[in-house]
Amino acid sequence: MPTYSFRNKETGEEWEEFMSISASEELMENNPAIVKVPTGIAIIGGRGDGVKPTGDFKEVLSRISEQNPYSPLAAEYGKKDPTSVKVRDTVKKVRKKVGGPMNE
Repeated sequence: MPTYSFRNKETGEEWEEFMSISASEELMENNPAIVKVPTGIAIIGGRGDGVKPTGDFKEVLSRISEQNPYSPLAAEYGKKDPTSVKVRDTVKKVRKKVGGPMNE
């Protein structure tokens, strides 16, 4: 169930409620002075979500990236020596130019 932010137009009071969609619609239908307040979208997961893997899991990601040396995972957790980085960058440029899989 989502959390909704509401505002009473008459009093200016704002609050949040954890309820179903039908309950929020019923609340607004029964109370015309109450409106939903737009809020930001909560995105869960994906890159940049602030969660960093621990040491053991980094090792697992490193081994996976060795088996997939040209993947985005390898760019983050793979080998960082100059040769590996240069090869990954070259493959990325060629894929972008040719239109191969895993374009970024």
